[in-house]
Amino acid sequence: MCTINKGLAASSLVLILVAALSAPALAQSSDEIDFGDDSSEWANDGECDDPRFAGTGMAVELEDRDVARDATDCRTLYDAGSITLATPDTGDSADVSAIDFGDDTSDWARDGECDDPRFAGSAMAVELEDIDIGRDATDCRTAYEAGNITLVGDGDPAMIGDIDFGDDTSEWANDLECDDPRFAGDGMASELSDTNILRDASDCRLAYEDGTITLVDPDATPVTTVPASMLEQIAARIDFGDDSGTWANDGECDDPDFTGPGVVTDPIDADRLHDASDCRAAFLAGTATLKSTAGAVGAFDYGSDTSKWANDGQCDDWRFTGPGMAKKLNSTDVMADASDCQALEANGEVSIKPVYRPDYVLGAPYDSTGVVFGDNSSSYADDDICDDPRFEGPGAATTLLDSDSERDADDCRALFEAGKITLR
Repeated sequence: MCTINKGLAASSLVLILVAALSAPALAQSSDEIDFGDDSSEWANDGECDDPRFAGTGMAVELEDRDVARDATDCRTLYDAGSITLATPDTGDSADVSAIDFGDDTSDWARDGECDDPRFAGSAMAVELEDIDIGRDATDCRTAYEAGNITLVGDGDPAMIGDIDFGDDTSEWANDLECDDPRFAGDGMASELSDTNILRDASDCRLAYEDGTITLVDPDATPVTTVPASMLEQIAARIDFGDDSGTWANDGECDDPDFTGPGVVTDPIDADRLHDASDCRAAFLAGTATLKSTAGAVGAFDYGSDTSKWANDGQCDDWRFTGPGMAKKLNSTDVMADASDCQALEANGEVSIKPVYRPDYVLGAPYDSTGVVFGDNSSSYADDDICDDPRFEGPGAATTLLDSDSERDADDCRALFEAGKITLR
């Protein structure tokens, strides 16, 4: 009898161990989970759409916006064992210090609801706008620490203070529409151009603060780094004509005197000087340049014969280059050896350096990407003249010092891109 009892006891122990090994781990009670509400458009469809869960009862496609918004479905399926929490909710919030909640500048701050659309959950406001990102800190922090919302978006908000709106140099500035194509929304102008990137600050800032636009392309850069004021000065020297052409104001330059990606493929002579607005816009955008034509911006000025080396058979003006040049050149001889230089040019023994040609500036803006300009430590920095001896051109100083090499960056960069200087 004792033997039988021992056998039964051993068998029972084995069954108990097997049962223990095969039984599921103790699940978290549904009462401990914040299922949220039923505000999802997929609520009450028999599937759990909350991406915090996993299992056979889950919807095929899940979105973060449904976090804590399909409560009835998820609770029912959880209680039935058809889903489990993908990451068990221990009641401990993630590291709150890692989240930048921002400030309380939202119109809806401190109203007991989180209005920041980076979060989701039962404590969220019904209507959310991007303008409130990082602007409802107290409400969102409280709800997050209580476990009523979770972070579903980027933890680092795009604060309005982080956005460079630029200036108001656009011709469409201060017209109550945002013309900067980095943004999108109801507050935008109907026609956008890259020429207005960073050039409609007041309008865009106001629209952004009102929530009628959002920043969609923060990395977009202006089509040229040449100051807009300088481009305007260059354009002022060009006669664009009028808008009487058949294809005027169609967004493409139809004037055959221009070339570039902003110009139509086969312009016709009839449109010369008759597509002013399009061609001017393309020029300012850097997508069209005026073809090199004689007298486009005035003839080259050879100067006079006031140099002491005038009429000696050599060209002493350093604006020229070639075998007919004198060996030693001085700034006092610029525009002072006209007869020699003009005669030698006619014979092909010297030529005008491109940067000194009147039409060189029309090719602006020039790409300065590969040029090392240095810093602004020269005592002559920021005087609108390039004092770096590596450069030459009408925008360069007449007296240059080796000690100023790579020490007049801003002046030289602006003048280089504007076509006023070039590397020697």
